[in-house]
Amino acid sequence: MSTEHVLDDRRDDHPQRPPHRTRARVRVMANKVPEVTVWFWVIKVLTTGMGETASDCLARLLGPVPAVALGGLALVAALVVQLSVRRYVAWIYWTAIVMVSVFGTMAADVLHVGLGVPYTVSTPAFLLALGIVFALWYAVERTLSIHSVHIRRREAFYWAAVLATFALGTAAGDLTATAGFGYLGSVVLFGVAICVPALAHRGGMLGAVAAFWTAYVVTRPLGASIADWMALPAARGGLDLGLGPVTLSWTAAILALVGCLAVSRADVTPRPGSVTR
Repeated sequence: MSTEHVLDDRRDDHPQRPPHRTRARVRVMANKVPEVTVWFWVIKVLTTGMGETASDCLARLLGPVPAVALGGLALVAALVVQLSVRRYVAWIYWTAIVMVSVFGTMAADVLHVGLGVPYTVSTPAFLLALGIVFALWYAVERTLSIHSVHIRRREAFYWAAVLATFALGTAAGDLTATAGFGYLGSVVLFGVAICVPALAHRGGMLGAVAAFWTAYVVTRPLGASIADWMALPAARGGLDLGLGPVTLSWTAAILALVGCLAVSRADVTPRPGSVTR
């Protein structure tokens, strides 16, 4: 599938490499993230919604503290497996994304519900955290492109950025939902917002990397708002389908799509020039 018009940042993934790096001993390692296709964005939105409702389910069943502890352990385990493999493996990568979604939701909820931090404070705080991650990543590697994630250090920066985007998106989505937009209104708001970087990029007004990460952040509140609208009771502006059914149905959709990609390998592009120390 062509990725020309789905916010592919490939054109920005070859920054000039400092001379001392060209002399380093290297070994081949494939890129550790999937190709940016339409299916990438579909699965990304599904994981955000599933993480939102799964987090709420766990908090109700286990209590907030055990749920956060369990989510944290599962996230660490998923990232350890992801970092240990030498190439992109669909089910390993998307398992890590799901756990980031679940734990990122919990982190934002703990700040608001547990510690009483308002969304008007946590949203800019998470935005600042994401900005710091990006600044450090670029200062060290001179690129933020996901098509250059083929050394361990860049992969660590990548996952730090992913975690920050999920926490930011959760707080931003809850902020709009409680500020008068409601869940359906938030779906419309973020549905329009996600088109902005795509159109700006196609019009030559926004670089590929900036457009990708902007859209990546917006997918979080978009997916979470859709899932909340489907799951929550009518008294809160939802369809009252229930947290459990929505979590299970979105999980089934994720498994089906990731399974198809694992078999077809449509989201894998060999990069023989990629290297790591």
